[in-house]
Amino acid sequence: MAAAPRYSCAKLSVAVEDPKAAGGGAVFVKATWFPTRFSLAVTDGAGAWVAEASDAEVRLRAEQWDQPVDEYLALAERYLAFHQPSSSYSFHDAGNGCRRLSWTFERQGTKLEWRWKLQPSPNTQQAISEILDFLMDANIRLSEEVVRKSQSFDKLKHEAEKCLQQSERLNKEKADFEEATFTKFVVVLNSKKAKLRQLREKVAELESADKPTKEEEQGDNSTDRTELFEEGSDKEASVNDEPSNTGSGDHHSSPEKSGATSRGRRGRKRTKK
Repeated sequence: MAAAPRYSCAKLSVAVEDPKAAGGGAVFVKATWFPTRFSLAVTDGAGAWVAEASDAEVRLRAEQWDQPVDEYLALAERYLAFHQPSSSYSFHDAGNGCRRLSWTFERQGTKLEWRWKLQPSPNTQQAISEILDFLMDANIRLSEEVVRKSQSFDKLKHEAEKCLQQSERLNKEKADFEEATFTKFVVVLNSKKAKLRQLREKVAELESADKPTKEEEQGDNSTDRTELFEEGSDKEASVNDEPSNTGSGDHHSSPEKSGATSRGRRGRKRTKK
C-alpha cells in the first residue's frame, strides 16, 4: 500500500522585487509530501503558482547533490514546512509569469541554495481558496487542541490542588497521631519507671530486714551445736563411768576403762569452759 501523503503549510518571509506589492514580502507555501516526490502551491495573496516535482525530477536533484531521495525530501520539507530563521528565502520572477522559489542552507560549512520553478496556477482563485481552507482547518485543529490542552491543564491543576490539600491534611493527622502516641508513651514510661523505683525500694527494704534474721539464725545454730556437744559429752561420760561405779569393789580395773574415764573427765572440763 502506498504511504499516505503528508501536508504542510508555512508562511515564509521572502525577498521580492516590489516590497509594496500584495503580500508585503511574505508567501504561503502549501506542500504535499509523498515518499518519492512532492507538490507545491504558493500564493502571495494576489496570485498563485504551483509546482509538481515528479519522481524523476526529485531523483535527478538528489543525485546532483549526492543524496538519497528520502534524505533530499526530508531536507526540503524541513525548509518548506517550517520557516528557518537561518535561511534566506526569495520569490522572484522567472519570466512568462513563472516564479522561482529559492532558499539557502549550510552543508559542511558551505552555504548552498536550492531553487524550484513554479508555473502560474490554472485556477488562481481555487488555489488561493485551497490554501486558505487548509490554513483555516489547521487553525481550527490547533484551537481545539489548545482548548483540550487548557482543559486538561485546568483539570490537572485542580487535581494537584486537591492532592496538595489531602497531603497537608494527612501530614497534620500524622503529626497529631505521633504527638498523641508520644504523649501516651511518655506517661506509660514514667509509670513503669515509678513502678520499678518502688520495686527497687521494696527489694532494698527486704534485704535490709533479712540481714539481722540471718545473723540470729547463725547465732542460734552455734548455740544448738554447743548444747548438742555438751549432751553428747555427758552421755559419753556416764557410759564411761558406769564400770567404775559397779566395779567399786574391784581395785584392779583394766587400762581401757581407766582411759575412758579420763577421757570423759576431760570432755566435761571442756564443756564447762
